[in-house]
Amino acid sequence: MNMKREDHSLEEKSYQKKITVGQVILTIILLFVTLLCALPVLLIFISAFTDEQVLATTGFTFFPSKMSMNGFNAVLRYGKQLFVSYGVTIFITVSGTLIGLLVMAMYAHCMTIRDFPLKKFLSVWAMIPMLFSGGQLSTYIIYTSVYHLRDNLILLILPMCVSTMDIIILRTYIQTSIPMDLMDSARIDGAGEYRTFFQIVLPLMKPSLAAVGFMMATAYWNDWQNALLFITSDSKKPLQLLLINIQKSIETLLSVRNIPSSALSAMQGSIPQYSATMATVVVVIGPIIVVYPFFQKYFIKGLTIGSVKG
Repeated sequence: MNMKREDHSLEEKSYQKKITVGQVILTIILLFVTLLCALPVLLIFISAFTDEQVLATTGFTFFPSKMSMNGFNAVLRYGKQLFVSYGVTIFITVSGTLIGLLVMAMYAHCMTIRDFPLKKFLSVWAMIPMLFSGGQLSTYIIYTSVYHLRDNLILLILPMCVSTMDIIILRTYIQTSIPMDLMDSARIDGAGEYRTFFQIVLPLMKPSLAAVGFMMATAYWNDWQNALLFITSDSKKPLQLLLINIQKSIETLLSVRNIPSSALSAMQGSIPQYSATMATVVVVIGPIIVVYPFFQKYFIKGLTIGSVKG
């Protein structure tokens, strides 16, 4: 027992000796940079609960003299529509991300198979959208005139489902992090390509899938341009488009000289322009801030794909 304690104490001493002055300075610098990055987000949250008159007179501050919920009240008075738009955005984000990850993972896997006859063709085909893009006008014409899709949630999923850069990231991860001998052994044992992909390749792609999935989910969550192009029904409007409409309605009220008393009473006597803007930002980024810590490890690992071999 004494020998084990001595070995443990020696390990602790050797670990303590490894911490150098440079590492301490680097840690302090990184903490300072992290604080600088977190301060704007904190200011947004504080400003969302700050009284509108305080924001108009003193500007944005970390220590407001008066707090108020008028900004959130202006957003939350769209209660039912806000709940519906949240549901639409969550459905689009989850379904689009899962479908896109599955399609792109299978595409990337096909590009790494040694004897696959269409390997070069798939590589060139994946680069075409990156080099030659028709823009939003051609996309709108194709979906509405050729596919005859109008006011459909599919139009919010398909345009962002597959990305060339994401395919390259997934392909690079397979090539650098998954041994080809492992897949060859599975094929020798009689496993087909589908079984090899779903039982061997896909489980080992978790870090890259988490990184790409987080970026896809963020893009879906923040998308409003496709909704503005294709969606007309209120029941199918995503969260971002609804919040833009709320901001426009507030700007319209501010431009009117004789504001109706009903509108003022609904907003408790004043129109919260700046606090409502910050409240909409909180509504948007809140879920992302909550979800990110759970995927942080995989996200960082996925971003460092191919940087270090071995």
